[in-house]
Parts: sequence; structure tokens; C-alpha cells
Amino acid sequence: MPSHGSITKAGKVRSQTPKLEAKPRKSPIPRVRNRSNYLKRASTL
Repeated sequence: MPSHGSITKAGKVRSQTPKLEAKPRKSPIPRVRNRSNYLKRASTL
């Protein structure tokens, strides 16, 4: 089967993209947020 483009061009666009610094989080990470939401729900049952 023919491949989609050559292997030598792999990762071309990503390597050209300028690196952006991560923005500070406004809310807790999803795992923590989901746990707190669950605890809120479970305590009312």
C-alpha cells in the first residue's frame, strides 16, 4: 500500500511551530475537579 507522504518529512510542521509557554491554570486539573464534584453529589444522597 502506498503511504501518505514520505517519512523524511515527518514532524515538519510541528518542529516549525513556535513554542508557547503554558498558561497558568484558572481551575484545578480535571481529575481533582471531577473528584470534588463527585464528593459534593455523593454527600447529598
